Amino acid sequence: MNHQSWLTLLKKHRAIAVIRSSEKELAWQMAKAVAAGGIQFIEITWNSHKAAELISQLRSELPTFTIGTGTLLNCEQIQQARDCGAQFLFTPHTDLTMIKKAIDAGLPIVPGAFSPTEILTAWNAGATCVKVFPISGLGGAAYLKSLQGPLGHIPLIPTGGVTLENAKLFIAAGAIAVGLAGDLFPKHLVKNRDWEAIAQIARNLAQNLTTS
Repeated sequence: MNHQSWLTLLKKHRAIAVIRSSEKELAWQMAKAVAAGGIQFIEITWNSHKAAELISQLRSELPTFTIGTGTLLNCEQIQQARDCGAQFLFTPHTDLTMIKKAIDAGLPIVPGAFSPTEILTAWNAGATCVKVFPISGLGGAAYLKSLQGPLGHIPLIPTGGVTLENAKLFIAAGAIAVGLAGDLFPKHLVKNRDWEAIAQIARNLAQNLTTS
């Protein structure tokens, strides 16, 4: 999948489920639950238990979904992510060497940025999108909207503060998509292994965002 087709698909579906877990089996169940709810983009953070194995497994079991990884911190991890089949990469920061490494590997890369300077630096280096992170510390949807004047040509994905309640506000403010973690996986539902309830949360979110 080239970068433009990935962006087109992302704009169609709007939501990325971000999964971080210290148990591979639990992360697998979480991924299957949001997939059942229609979330097409699933990110397994690299600091999850046996992330590479899980990504490879999900690629095999969910061939019509787009499975990627995040919380990548160096170029070695980018190579490992590519080797296990990750289809997109997120980083919490902007690192020009990592962006080039991902481009050379033919993978969409979404580096994290905090300020307009960082956002533009990442974009000019070849980032596919830019992750505005953590959005909760930046003023939420109002901050994202304020970026649209000078930086409206750059596809932005807010994370770190996106909730079920405000996700649609971020899309309205100009985000190409949003990344959600904790809100998709309430602790009591995960503890009780209530995967159908989590699937329903994902289903509601997907329907809400794709009709925006």
